[in-house]
Amino acid sequence: MDPTARQPDTRPSLDQLADIVTPLPVSWWPQTWGWGLVAVILLTLAAFVFLRWLRRFRANRYRREALADLAELEEQLADEATRADALAAMPELLKRVALAAWPRRTVASLTGKAWLAFLREHDARQSFDVSAARLLDDLEYRSRTSLGSIDETEARRFASCARRWIEGHVVSA
Repeated sequence: MDPTARQPDTRPSLDQLADIVTPLPVSWWPQTWGWGLVAVILLTLAAFVFLRWLRRFRANRYRREALADLAELEEQLADEATRADALAAMPELLKRVALAAWPRRTVASLTGKAWLAFLREHDARQSFDVSAARLLDDLEYRSRTSLGSIDETEARRFASCARRWIEGHVVSA
């Protein structure tokens, strides 16, 4: 073969080549109307669940505030000097919770056995055992010195019963 012989020129054929064409990105928009319907249903359901949660959260504001007040009272139970005041404030706290949840005409006049019956009637957890119910019934009639003589374990047990009632009482619609 002759080295001076011409090689075929490949330059024109290379100029005719085109770049690789990449496909368009896949669309996030649903390809069929069914997926759009599913998305609308899910968004509606999420909005409904959120609105119900928000309504319940707002309706239970009185519970959160009462539990915060009860936590402060529970701290005072450890000290003998403040235990009597804390115990005297607990029935008032329970009455405020009941007044926030039920109509005033239903709750305001309840005292003694009727008040205990009301608390037990609306208690899903059966929070008030016999000793806690007896103490609740006696608290309004005891003097400060008598309240100060209640030992810390009994006072804490009563506070625990009050906490369970505040957290778990059932308000009829």
